[in-house]
Amino acid sequence: MVKVDTSRAEAPADLVELGRIASAYGVRGWVKIQPHSSRAQVLLAAKTWWLKAPAPVGSAGVLPSAFPMAVQACRPQGATLVAQFLAISDRDQAEAMKGHTVWVPRADFPSADDDEYYWVDLIDCLLYGDQDGQPALIGKVVGVVDNGAHALLRVARATASVSGDLALMHNDKGHVIEVLVPFVSAHVHTVDLVNKRLESNWPVEF
Repeated sequence: MVKVDTSRAEAPADLVELGRIASAYGVRGWVKIQPHSSRAQVLLAAKTWWLKAPAPVGSAGVLPSAFPMAVQACRPQGATLVAQFLAISDRDQAEAMKGHTVWVPRADFPSADDDEYYWVDLIDCLLYGDQDGQPALIGKVVGVVDNGAHALLRVARATASVSGDLALMHNDKGHVIEVLVPFVSAHVHTVDLVNKRLESNWPVEF
């Protein structure tokens, strides 16, 4: 039986999913976490993680509740992290946590360094590219992929009306058209998170 930290029973509204518990680690209750990004400083810094159990089979549309777990220790282990919770002391308890996703409130993120950005803040930004020397809308950022060398923006192609309403572009099969844009200063030269706008030299019709 795992005893959870109930001192903060109500989950914050700004939770961000940062990884998944892959397995138990060792025999003293440690767990191995697969981060969603190669930069896991948020998990390393946070003293409390919020966990969500895997959704049971056949429970489509039912979202599991998040519960807090106090982190006693956490450290890198190759491409993963290993951590120990205050409430878990043996391998059987740790095995029971396999598959849980790991969340941290956005408000608990450490301040980013200059010219560095958290991927969660890039989601929903509009990306503008170059069209005949003029800025033109490419689309909306819907995800960020880490390829090891740098981040790639997953951009859903879109057009904007005069009123500013977005219309996503679809292919012949009805799927949203996406383009991957390297998130490096050589291409994305202006990041305006306040206005959710990114400007680049990426060709609009690439």
